Amino acid sequence: MTNRNREIRLASRPSGPARTENFALAETEIPEPGAGQILVRNTWMSVDPFMRGLMDAESDFFLPQYEIGQPLYGGAVGEVVASRADGVPVGATVSHFLGWREYAVVDAAEATVIDTGLAPANAYLGPLGTTGLTAWAALTDVAPVREGDVVFVSAAAGAVGSIAGQIARRLGAAKVIGSAGGPDKAKRLVHDFGFDAALDYKRGDLAGQLAAAAPDGIDLYVDNVGGDHLEAAIDAMRTGGRAALIGSISGYEADVPGPRNLERIVLRQLTLRGVQVSAYFDRFPEFIAQAAGWLADGSLRSAETVVEGIEQAPAAFLGVLSGANTGKMLVRLP
Repeated sequence: MTNRNREIRLASRPSGPARTENFALAETEIPEPGAGQILVRNTWMSVDPFMRGLMDAESDFFLPQYEIGQPLYGGAVGEVVASRADGVPVGATVSHFLGWREYAVVDAAEATVIDTGLAPANAYLGPLGTTGLTAWAALTDVAPVREGDVVFVSAAAGAVGSIAGQIARRLGAAKVIGSAGGPDKAKRLVHDFGFDAALDYKRGDLAGQLAAAAPDGIDLYVDNVGGDHLEAAIDAMRTGGRAALIGSISGYEADVPGPRNLERIVLRQLTLRGVQVSAYFDRFPEFIAQAAGWLADGSLRSAETVVEGIEQAPAAFLGVLSGANTGKMLVRLP
């Protein structure tokens, strides 16, 4: 084992869109675990859109802001290489929330031993991680799918959206429509993820495309984008329609006008409800037991965009914000 650890720190807070100069690569000594702690050699880490809000001085997110000069954090999996905690032996594979570094000292209570016989370790950052849990919670609890529903998913080629469309189908949706940026991503929605129809928002006239794909309207909307997508979905919703509001990536780095048709929520008796995945952490075992079976039998397909090395993590993160990924964006730490 090398005695050096590399990590990505926040060099400065973005003014406008995040840029590479907001990050710094630093080298430190590998830390030693204390009592009740483990030392993890991270093998995979996740970069996610919500992290952009943590780079600002303030936000309403439930996680603490990143601090200038300190390493960032986020989902990661890795191998335990030293342990001073009962029940977490050296050699175990664990998931935790101290990514953005090659080695992490983690309180054992904040780490989860994962079963790599059930699925590969990286799956616990994607379809079996908070990504999959978010989609599952949205469609089973926040805005449950009903048999025969017409479902619309935005950012459908992304990590959460691609899983949400497939889960909606399993739960009884009659038609699943997704939006993505560009013809190649739109094609993959149908061919790889089983969507019935795909909209390319880069073509423009999103509302018109949605009306053509769902001429009788939609029943349920899974929102990862906000802005014009939410406005189009509200227009398209039938009376009594529901929406699960997961994210609004269109507004993370720019001022995007909110929907101009909020009066339709009242007129059509719509229900729009936010999704906060942390509220469902206690249901992780239930979710993994179900979703692992779907992965094993091939009825749930996942995609990944992988970059190599801790030094590429900032570029991977910026790629997520610009839509460079299909499926989950991951950084492999060799």
